[in-house]
Amino acid sequence: MKIKKVECLSVHPGWRKNLIFVRIETDDGIVGWGEAYSQYDRDRAIAEQVEALGQYLVGRQARHIRHFIQIAFDDYAQRRSSLEYWCAVSGIEQALWDIAGKAVGQPVYNLLGGPCREKIRVYANGWSYKMQNPADFARAAEDVVRQGFTAMKFDPLPRPWRTHIPKEHIRHSVEVVRAVRDAVGPDVDLLLDIHRRLAPAPAITLANALAEFEPYWFEEPCQVENLDALAEVRLRSPIPVVSGEAMYGRADFRRLFRERAVDIINPDVSNCGGILELLFIAASAESEMVAVSPHNYNSTTLSLSATVHAAACMPNFTITEYFLPYEEFGRVVTRNSLQPVNGYIQLPTDPGLGLDVIEEAVRSRPSQRYPARTFRMSEDDQPIKS
Repeated sequence: MKIKKVECLSVHPGWRKNLIFVRIETDDGIVGWGEAYSQYDRDRAIAEQVEALGQYLVGRQARHIRHFIQIAFDDYAQRRSSLEYWCAVSGIEQALWDIAGKAVGQPVYNLLGGPCREKIRVYANGWSYKMQNPADFARAAEDVVRQGFTAMKFDPLPRPWRTHIPKEHIRHSVEVVRAVRDAVGPDVDLLLDIHRRLAPAPAITLANALAEFEPYWFEEPCQVENLDALAEVRLRSPIPVVSGEAMYGRADFRRLFRERAVDIINPDVSNCGGILELLFIAASAESEMVAVSPHNYNSTTLSLSATVHAAACMPNFTITEYFLPYEEFGRVVTRNSLQPVNGYIQLPTDPGLGLDVIEEAVRSRPSQRYPARTFRMSEDDQPIKS
């Protein structure tokens, strides 16, 4: 069973960024699907990597997944990492596992050693996009709970993003989290995403100010490039610290574990190297007594399904991400999208990744160019004019 064609399909889901789907076809007619992580204005570069890397897959055995991923790193990338490279590899690897499962009539998790659980807990994200007023956060959070979720993630800090923030930003964050906690009650888990913004001192101050609301976690308070800063926050934060979505491959995560910088990691199956790499990372975390909560700022279709299959096989898995604004798109481009019920997704039982992709629906939603944006870079946050 050899690879006949590798195709990259950039699609617009109707909200925010474009998504990057990978379609791989074998010479005996099996089609596998995967998804590469994407970012604003960088999706075309990632898609180019998929196309460039995919040409080296044509003519190879579809089942030789580990071998191809290794030679891609050794010979194609010449052992130089980048976001674009890891995203492309991740999407291709998922599609190869989809083919492998379909070829033998088994879900991917059965090829990985079998599941540790029958359902996967998810938290809602995307529900608070561009909100500022604490009352708006509260009303939206109540709606998330009405949909059956028992956990939700949001960023309580106001814009603009800055490394050193004034006290007003701390106070605003406290009011936002207080409003959400009062709205949803004590039993719903609140996951706080800081998006790599802060230096250690304001991060520690913020964590202490928010501790009374018993957040589930404090995600990415500092840039992961500065592990000493992250470890300092973790040492002094009363809230568990999470990081890992901006790290790629198991070697990158080794540094995180060495520094004892986190309580939980959140690698993304669509940029960390794929399903098997995610499991290697999770196994390393398990030996360090670190939990795994996969990141998934991707579609609620291919990336989510790949995450679910991998998470099913992790003893140290806790919860994963579900983006509400992409839910409708998932129903449009697949006949059997994964639907949370009371905050959990049941493991799919169909072969491969378990999704029936509607190819014509995918092709009918081509990617869109982003409008030019203004970056605020001056001290008073006024736009710099060229």
